[in-house]
Amino acid sequence: MPWPDFPRFPGVRMDVPLPDGPEPLCGIGVVAPFDFALDRELWRWVPDGVALHLTRTPFVPVQVGLDLARIVSERETLRSAVRSLFAVRPSALAYACTLGSFVGGLTGERTMTRVMTREGGEVPAVTSSGAMLSALYELRARRIAVITPYTSSVTSVLVEYLAEAGIEVCGHGQLGLTGEIWRVPHREVIELARATMAAVTAPPEALFISCTNLHTYDLIPQLEAELRIPVVSANQVTMWDVLRRAGHAAVGPYQYLLDPEARFGSGTTAGLVDGLTGLPAAPVEPELPRQEEGPAPPV
Repeated sequence: MPWPDFPRFPGVRMDVPLPDGPEPLCGIGVVAPFDFALDRELWRWVPDGVALHLTRTPFVPVQVGLDLARIVSERETLRSAVRSLFAVRPSALAYACTLGSFVGGLTGERTMTRVMTREGGEVPAVTSSGAMLSALYELRARRIAVITPYTSSVTSVLVEYLAEAGIEVCGHGQLGLTGEIWRVPHREVIELARATMAAVTAPPEALFISCTNLHTYDLIPQLEAELRIPVVSANQVTMWDVLRRAGHAAVGPYQYLLDPEARFGSGTTAGLVDGLTGLPAAPVEPELPRQEEGPAPPV
């Protein structure tokens, strides 16, 4: 079908204003493990004016566990991933894997952030496990319950990491999974949270849900309303921490850590207020010795 013959007007200029834009975006670089499947969940915490740039570590045929954690957090792997993001000039960097960032303890987590900052052009860098501690300090939570999709041996390493940071774990539960964690339905997470809270040895001041491959965005408000304590998850704290270091605020309606109305408004759940009233001052982040990087440990 031929194009219609539009009338021509020689010498006449169409005075149509050109559109403005695009508006400059703040870029957040995210390093995720090769099996990370929840890109969309991370985006749900992102405000307007911010873009996520994700990269993944190389695939290895290893199940989710301590061996995999050491592989995906190895220094050269981390350096290579951060370099792949450098071209888009991110304003901040996040390592989105809880297991990969607590497996080496506090010193290992600090080393990871230093490597990321150095390779990323001295921009702020966070890890999911470091962000977890920052969020717990923000909430003044010294005693918490923990649920994970991991095996019991992996969960025990997380409990040790928290203890090293001065956080007591008064109860924990796990699903015992070694793969495809993104397939876990909401119902299983809620049931695990309920069972864990029913067996705690002392009243927790918060609940932490570990693993960035576990869906949690829609569960947090429901669990906070039911359990009447703050609930924080790996993806939530990762985005909260990296965005604030880039000068932005994560968005999460009715999520206690993120929503000022939930934290300070007149409609705040009574239990949430009671859980924080009268607590002593927030724990001070432990100072770790600054040491030069040595050769990467064998994996």
